[in-house]
Amino acid sequence: MLSRFQILIMGLATFFTLGSAKPNFVDDPVLLISKIKIEITGLSTVGKYNCSTTFNKKDTIYLNSTKNDSFDTEINMSKFDCGNKIMTKDLQGTVKVKQFPNSTVSLSDIKPCGKNYKCNLTFIVTNKTLKYKDFMLYNADDRIHGSLNLNFSDIELKAPVKMAGMIKVKDAIVVNFTLYKEPTALKTGTTQKAVTTLFKTVSAPNLSIKN
Repeated sequence: MLSRFQILIMGLATFFTLGSAKPNFVDDPVLLISKIKIEITGLSTVGKYNCSTTFNKKDTIYLNSTKNDSFDTEINMSKFDCGNKIMTKDLQGTVKVKQFPNSTVSLSDIKPCGKNYKCNLTFIVTNKTLKYKDFMLYNADDRIHGSLNLNFSDIELKAPVKMAGMIKVKDAIVVNFTLYKEPTALKTGTTQKAVTTLFKTVSAPNLSIKN
């Protein structure tokens, strides 16, 4: 049977091993996704606008594997919020929400590319399908993200015009895709708590060393 002293030494070794470990998502063969954010930004004659939607979406992406190296999600276009009711209504009208309530984003063949990722992107909006090969997803601590530059006219849509042409939305837009990651390593605080419990169990006044 192990003595309390030996248990203490083993606990300290575990603490320093796990406590110094840091998540490395690029080297990890698995990406755990918890939520997604889609953002549309552009310019008008009265300034910049920003419309976005964020929703929970749990999925597991296996890198360098054919098991599941893709990420697919439907986007409820009526959930986009531009921070302004008029602008939100205009966007919904532009993308024909009543006729096409959902868009689809598919990221396939996701592979590490240095510190980042590369994939194939399929973006279905209204009844148009846009495909991009070698689409870059940039790696951050808690997310991976990429940006797509396109025009309303690329998907045969007309940018909103208001007040007899006095307010015009530019044709060019940027669509940002952000996938938020779940941590895949133990948090240091959890390890510290376990070691603190160990110290309480093997306290100095009760310490006995057995050969």
